Amino acid sequence: MVFAAPNEALARAEELLAADPSPLHASVAHQVIGIWQRDFGDTRLALAHLRRARDQASRADSPEREADVLATLGVALVHSGRTREGLAAFERGVARGSGHTRARVLFRRAYVWWVLGRHGEALEDVRRAIPVLRQADDVIWTARALTLRATVHLALGSVERADADFSAAERLWDTTGQEHDKADAVESRGLAAFRSGDVPAALRLLDEAEERYAKLGTPTFMLTIRRCEVLMAAGLATEALAEADAATAALDGIGGQSTRRAELLLVAARAARLADEPRTSLARAALAVRLFAGQRRTWYETHARLVLLEARVATGRASGRLVADAAAVAERLAAFGAPAAPEASLLAGRIALGLGWTADAERHLAVAARSRHGGPPLARMTGWAAQALRARAAGSARGVLEACRRGLDVLDDHRMTLGASELRARATAQGAELAALAQEASLVSGGPRRLLVWSERWRATVLTAPPTRPPADPALLSGMTAFREIAARAEEARTDGGRPVPALEREQRRLEREIRSRTLHMRGGAPGDGDRFDVGRLLRRLGDDVRLVELAVLDGRVQVLLCGQGRVRRFEAGLLAEAEREAEHVQAGLRRLAHPGAEARLPLVEAAGARLQELLLGPAAAHLGSGPVVVVPPGRLHRVPWALLPALRERVLSVSPSASSWLRASDTAPPPGGRQVLVRGPGLASGGAEVTELAERYGAAGAPGRATPGGATPDATTPGAPGTGAYRGPVARTEGTPGRTDETPDPADGTPGRTGRGFGPADGYGVPGGGAGALDRPVPRPSVLEGDAARVPRVLRELDGAALAHIAAHGTFRADSPLFSSLRMADGPLIVHDLERLDRSPYRIILSCCDTARFASVGADELLGLVTALLPLGTAGVVACSAPVNDAAVVPLMLTLHKGLDAGLSLAEALRDARAALPGDAVHQATGWAFSAFGAA
Repeated sequence: MVFAAPNEALARAEELLAADPSPLHASVAHQVIGIWQRDFGDTRLALAHLRRARDQASRADSPEREADVLATLGVALVHSGRTREGLAAFERGVARGSGHTRARVLFRRAYVWWVLGRHGEALEDVRRAIPVLRQADDVIWTARALTLRATVHLALGSVERADADFSAAERLWDTTGQEHDKADAVESRGLAAFRSGDVPAALRLLDEAEERYAKLGTPTFMLTIRRCEVLMAAGLATEALAEADAATAALDGIGGQSTRRAELLLVAARAARLADEPRTSLARAALAVRLFAGQRRTWYETHARLVLLEARVATGRASGRLVADAAAVAERLAAFGAPAAPEASLLAGRIALGLGWTADAERHLAVAARSRHGGPPLARMTGWAAQALRARAAGSARGVLEACRRGLDVLDDHRMTLGASELRARATAQGAELAALAQEASLVSGGPRRLLVWSERWRATVLTAPPTRPPADPALLSGMTAFREIAARAEEARTDGGRPVPALEREQRRLEREIRSRTLHMRGGAPGDGDRFDVGRLLRRLGDDVRLVELAVLDGRVQVLLCGQGRVRRFEAGLLAEAEREAEHVQAGLRRLAHPGAEARLPLVEAAGARLQELLLGPAAAHLGSGPVVVVPPGRLHRVPWALLPALRERVLSVSPSASSWLRASDTAPPPGGRQVLVRGPGLASGGAEVTELAERYGAAGAPGRATPGGATPDATTPGAPGTGAYRGPVARTEGTPGRTDETPDPADGTPGRTGRGFGPADGYGVPGGGAGALDRPVPRPSVLEGDAARVPRVLRELDGAALAHIAAHGTFRADSPLFSSLRMADGPLIVHDLERLDRSPYRIILSCCDTARFASVGADELLGLVTALLPLGTAGVVACSAPVNDAAVVPLMLTLHKGLDAGLSLAEALRDARAALPGDAVHQATGWAFSAFGAA
């Protein structure tokens, strides 16, 4: 009962002791309390009760009872760090017990051998125990023994053997009521899924196990360790570090097991290293090494030493002594059969290369490179990284590129098993070294074209395929609805009272965790080669007029790859770090200019734009020609307002995460029907006035304050927003627009072929080349979603498959969790996870709100945010904003932008003209610079 219903077992044991039981029964009661305290409470109390249980068993003159208690005591002693005493207790237990009891003792000693990392001894003891347990028809203990043997097999890298044992144990658990052990089986299956490379399944199973443990009130320290391992493999190292540190604090708070504390410190050290916090890693790893050494846990101590060495190298302490230490760790790990052995050999080789010890480096790297042909994906990538370093040391650029290609292919296959775009993006960090080595080799020997190919090979790869759509999971949909409601209530409370409401914010964070957890469980599609980037195709598409400027970063310096006129040229610009600092200064200036009275800062911001141009374009600025320009920046420069750079200020300018992404956008066809949607969220300072004016101008199929999908006739007398005039719908208009009618074009309107029915060409809403002839076909009138109609479910239905959407709503960027970046609707936030549920996002989308073009730079060179969520889902062009802007100044910019689209211009062309038409004051100029056109529509 102590595992199936721990709290009930504890209460029953205490009740029994209060009744002055016999020594035999008292021994059982003290043992139960000792187990409860050992696993769920204070190990010091556990040891006291277990010693009393042993003494009572001796008084009862029951060797079998005494043997059983000695086994439990041995486990507790080892977990408290007293390994020698624990093993001695097992020796006495094995000697005192016989038959069935001895088999149970051997099983628990096998568990202790596993804790100590002595896998050979563990397999031997469990091999002796299982036949006896089976013969005694002891279903529960047989299932436990099989689960343990599977776990040991996993530690040794034998996934198939582990799977067989887990399956056999699960069949046995199905016949019992042992809920704790059933939860443990689910946890173990999660570990097996992780070892086989299935990260989404591992996260799903570990979350299921956590739910089961929570119902039992069971602490989950071991589960936390395993979950942190999976999070690190998924690229979520910062999250893993936070979870490990929180679990360590909780364990210390209850006086928990010393062995678990050491394991948590080790996983925290690994997470800190991957999160680029080497000093934190150093501190955690050093403490873990001391604890493992005191506990005589050599296997774990050696793994901790590997992390300690990696942290020392990361803090700049490379030396000949570290080469020897890393080689010694590699040898010990290899002797254990540990999968981490190649990592240690790679570390030794990398340090030796840095010291110029080429012979030593070759020896260690050759050992590490053996792992490239087998094992889980990350182990194979370690091997290919070692092979690439060997080739570089030998002066073989071809060898470097081949090793990098093979390694990144492994990473691509791994990424495509991940359904969540966040996991795909973050997983690319594991290929950063390979990509950097390839670019370095390309720069030295391959020329600009090859450098462009390798820059594209690892840039914005998450956008190469749509993310897996979130499942039609009722719990997920319910959670998202609840999240919106809570977020809306929290926002309302902050607006009304000016102060946050802790209870609402706690519930909002809980729902965010639940939503994120469920989306991380999604599996991706089958691995595939996808479309390989073709430089020739790019140059043909660019032609002679358009220039594409791709910025690569090598050794901290910006390399400008200028594509156009059938060739690729390379120019060297400034330092990336300096450009990042200048971009932050520009962002601060734009924030100030969004408010009247900051006109004096305008010359300073313009001067900063000139400095940015020198740092980012260098001499390439003089070779841009006179035509349109597409800028492809690295992720760390996503906040640059490119229209501020003098050479780009008067141009047709668009931005793309990659050249491949721009090509896909240019190939994307608009949906049939030309359906358009106008959305206005609550709380805008301008009242979203451009939406009302656009609805009036084009006779939209929805009056302000209500929504009627295309074709429905609104009430002709519904008023518009204050100051915008009365809305008259699709009836003839005489006030304010000369000659405009519902049915007929009017040449006097200034736009050939303009009608009162819509914005432009029927099949693309102003697609370049649409021309006046396209306007002869009727265009559906836009649907307007405002007020209570602008609720997330309705907005998503209207957006799905639209030709154009214009959304005026407050935008919020979440740097801590970019996929919870949102647009504020009537019923709460519309988040990136919502957009990923669309079958096809709008062909063109205009986001006339602050911070919609902000991204989190993650992985190797990936971006997460609102815009990048739309691009893989069918959106070919986006206009969005990278800074806070003045709401009132946005209105004329947006109206002029739509006028250009109505005339058949692209988003980039219309945005250029809209900027030029703005008043020359600082507020309007800053507003124009803050908006960018993304994509190719």
